[in-house]
Formats: sequence, structure tokens, C-alpha cells
Amino acid sequence: MIATSKTIIFFGTEEFSLTALQGLIDAGYNIGAVITKPDSKKGRGQRLMQPTVKVLATQHNIPVWQPTKLADVANDISSLGDAAGVLVSYGKIIPQSIIDLFQPGIINVHPSLLPKYRGPSPIESAIKNGDTTTGVSIMQLGAKMDAGPIYAAKQYPLTGTETRPELYRALGQFGTELLLESLPTILSGELRPTPQNEAEATYCQLLRKEDALLDLSQLSANEAERTIRAYLGFPKSKLVVGSHTVIILKAHVAEHKKTPLDFTCRDGAFLAVDELIAPTGRRMTADAFLHGYAAD
Repeated sequence: MIATSKTIIFFGTEEFSLTALQGLIDAGYNIGAVITKPDSKKGRGQRLMQPTVKVLATQHNIPVWQPTKLADVANDISSLGDAAGVLVSYGKIIPQSIIDLFQPGIINVHPSLLPKYRGPSPIESAIKNGDTTTGVSIMQLGAKMDAGPIYAAKQYPLTGTETRPELYRALGQFGTELLLESLPTILSGELRPTPQNEAEATYCQLLRKEDALLDLSQLSANEAERTIRAYLGFPKSKLVVGSHTVIILKAHVAEHKKTPLDFTCRDGAFLAVDELIAPTGRRMTADAFLHGYAAD
């Protein structure tokens, strides 16, 4: 059991949040409440789905608050007394009035080496840009996006083969380990945060479904291959093959065109598709697609 009476209120919604919440529970922290987004409709059937952190919190009898506006739970937060906030991929901007309810503020796990890649897609950006290293930062949340001072940061090496889902899982665990290492001294006041260097700040954008269609006239073959790995799962990478739009799951760079699934890119090299999802929704190899759809 952790030797602290400090209550933690956990903010999180996305899958990336789940590992951190589980880590805090396993470490014995007193989680007073979990704040997450409201249930949302997903999939073709538009079924109402609970955030995964809500499911985990409920399994451990932790109260779950799902406000549409955070101001709606301000009194609930205050009722828990001297609480610390921990935020991991919550998905909403936190107003200063809510941050001020916590001491020492809200502690945020961000999956980049800040001030690089402030914003909502740091993991995708690291893969897409061909970075050789990324990392996680433990920061004090501020009103300005990802600009708060840093408690701790740690590098994570990249191999150049990672996909978005793989790196999300890896950095989720990596970030949780750094959070658990840092949290005792943050809560005790021994570890003080250091301001970020604003001159070095870079930003990444929110990814949209519209970003899925690849424009190979604007991408080198290497850039296209990295984008496919970065966008795997969401927003996905799509190409038009004849009369069909397909989702590309895996590809490699080639010097010569051998099949209709080898696409010319901006630099004259080819993006050779290895795996895809056909219009039927079936996952298949490039060879199987060419055999089944050759007549189309």
C-alpha cells in the first residue's frame, strides 16, 4: 500500500488511460473518483458504449463521474478535500477553475518529449515523421495546451517498424512506469517541475476521418509507408484501386512496379501493398485481392 493519504481523482477516457488507472490501483493509491467522458454511440449499430476506464473503475467500486461540463462536478471534487488530479488522455480541455481545485494541480502523462508534439496526436506524429526516439513527459497541467512545467521525462527508442496500436500500448506502459516512479515525490512536494522551453515547442493536429485517403503525389514512398503505420486503426489509410477504395494495413517501399498494387509516389519510388481490407470488409493479402478483384 502506498504511504500517502492523498486522494487522487483520475481523468481519462481513451484506451491509453487504462494502463495508468490500472497501475495506480495496483500500487494501492486511493482513487476517490474517475472522471471520464459520457457514454457514446459507436459502430454501425450505434450502440451506446462505456469508456473502458469507466468499466475498470466500476469493477473496483470507484465512483465514476461523466459530466458534459466539468463545472458540473466542481462541488463533487471539492467534497473530496485535499485531492490531487492525475490526467491521462481525457480528451477535453480542463478549465483553470478546475485545475485550481487540486494541490499540486493536475498531473498529466503526455506521450512525447515536451515541448515537442504538443497536441492530440504525438504518437502518430512520431511514427509519421520517422523519428528515431520519442518518450513520455510527466507535467503539471496548465490552461495552455501541453505547455505546463515538466516533472520528469524519459526517452523511448523507436525501431522504425512500430504501428500506431503497438506504440500506444508501449508508451501506455512506459508512461505508467514513469508516473509511478515520480508520483510519490510530486505529492510530497520534493519534486518541483521545470518550465518548458517555449522556443522549442512544436505542435501536432487532431486527426480526422478525412485524413485517411493518401495523396501519393504529395508523399515519398517512405512517407507513405510511415503514414500507413501511423494511421493504423484510426484514421486508417485508404487508396483507390480501379473502382474500389481499400484500407491499407501494411506496405513496403519498392524500386520497381510489379503489380497493380504497387503505387508510384512523389519521389518515383513505389509503395507496394502487402495487406489490405477489401470493400467486403475482409482482411487479405495483396495477392488474394488481385486474384479476387482482377476482373474489376
